[in-house]
Amino acid sequence: MKPAIVLVEPEIAGNTGSVGRTCVALDLDLCLIRPYGFEITDRNVRRAGLDYWKFVRLHEYDSWADFLRLRAPRPEALFLFEEFGARSVYDVEFPPDFHLCFGRETRGFDPELLRGREDRLVKLPMRSPHIRSLNLANAATAAAYQALRGVL
Repeated sequence: MKPAIVLVEPEIAGNTGSVGRTCVALDLDLCLIRPYGFEITDRNVRRAGLDYWKFVRLHEYDSWADFLRLRAPRPEALFLFEEFGARSVYDVEFPPDFHLCFGRETRGFDPELLRGREDRLVKLPMRSPHIRSLNLANAATAAAYQALRGVL
């Protein structure tokens, strides 16, 4: 199975477009889990993805449960990025079939999705006390490059 970036209920079209562009650059699948805060045909998705959007390997799912059932990633290959993750992205050994998962821009993941997956929570460290999170597209890109550090 190809590695992937997974966006759970993304809200901002431009972020999704930018993440799609990163997926093309790094040969990753893009998995989107509904509902979205925009239409996938939105010109903002395409603008952020530029003319690369046609090369995105897009996989859409109706829910997290649908994603787990149909895509069936190994539990050990799931990494959920949260500001309160116990492990730094720098301390994780990513398998070749990694799935980097990111929650909604405004609220992150629903607590029930995280329950029982505390060992899968990862954070991107931030040095400044003045910021609590990064832009979704920036975070996904930073995480993807780190996950691929041994093969790039």
